[in-house]
Amino acid sequence: MKIKAVIGKNFGDEGKGLAVNRFAQEAKKAGENTLVIRHNGGAQAGHTVDLKDGRFIFHQLSSGSFAGADTLWSETYLPDLYKVGEEMEQFAAVSGSVPRIYADSMCRCTYIDDILINMALEMSRGANRHGSCGMGINECVERSAKMPLRLGKVVSMTVRELFSEFKKIRRNYLPYRLNDLGLDLNNAGEYGELLQSDDVLWGAAEQMIRNVSLIGLFDNNTDRYDNIIFEGAQGLLLDEFYIRYEPHLTTSRTGSVNPADYFRKHFAGKEMEFVYITRTYVTRHGNGPLPYSDRSDTEKYNIIDLTNSPNPWQGTMRFAPHGNMEEFLEPVCEDIENVKDIPHKTSLLITHINETNGNICTSAGEIPVNVFIKELSGREIFDNIYTSDSKYR
Repeated sequence: MKIKAVIGKNFGDEGKGLAVNRFAQEAKKAGENTLVIRHNGGAQAGHTVDLKDGRFIFHQLSSGSFAGADTLWSETYLPDLYKVGEEMEQFAAVSGSVPRIYADSMCRCTYIDDILINMALEMSRGANRHGSCGMGINECVERSAKMPLRLGKVVSMTVRELFSEFKKIRRNYLPYRLNDLGLDLNNAGEYGELLQSDDVLWGAAEQMIRNVSLIGLFDNNTDRYDNIIFEGAQGLLLDEFYIRYEPHLTTSRTGSVNPADYFRKHFAGKEMEFVYITRTYVTRHGNGPLPYSDRSDTEKYNIIDLTNSPNPWQGTMRFAPHGNMEEFLEPVCEDIENVKDIPHKTSLLITHINETNGNICTSAGEIPVNVFIKELSGREIFDNIYTSDSKYR
């Protein structure tokens, strides 16, 4: 069995979808089957897989779906059952197939009020927004500490039972959460109105019950798979404990922690490869510091990111060069400390090489990729260094 964890090295948008698709396609060509485990965040992810005749942005399905990989939502994933049905329909229209999704029964489900609170809070911050996607991830985590909505429970519910559960959460949790956040429903505009509407809750309950029938509860039997790929969301610099960039972080472990915990429970005695992904430059979509953005020379390459279009929640995609070699390596060196007890390899994948004429953009200027890799190799941190000079591979 081959086990990999695909991890973003920076602020997200590094090419994790490309990497997962590539690894899953290689397995398919070898006649092997693959399980891709989504383990952090939720529907806020936007992992792009480009094809010669189109492209698809994965949110909750795995980026290995074109290669026939199954998707598993682990216990630490935060599924949005309201949205997943639409994504499955869109994927089926493109691929002609319906992927299998399994889930741990202990998954904490996001629901409509989590999203509405998130949106209302971000709007109230004005120019001081944290850069949230407005998908309710932090609100789901906060609520789940007191009133969790587990997927295993939703599976057994009727629409009316789920609606009643939503009403109970509104009655027993919502007033206290709004008070903590300093939000007043009467001054929250359309979000305040929606947070008081029973029709909103009923519609959400109907859609969630409809979509949960598409999900199978996982039996923890991974032996039927030849390949396991952990598909991380966002990047190391957005991890909830990467305090250098507080408060502009996600409520999520974006690095090796979740995959390593799962590995210890289910794959003891095997070996794991941690693959850290980076573009030849750094991006950030959402508020928060972006070191060296004042030295960015990426404009001359006319880089256009089709996935991360400007939006009211995260603004416009920003670009910057990497720092020096120590700054480049620091997040990886810190993260890999979490897995010292696990037999593992550490790898790096450099993507988007085609966009910068074969150079790595750094704060000190451009460095040819082959020169940069030679210096990396001398550090003896990475067992493998992969490169991608096309959005297709």
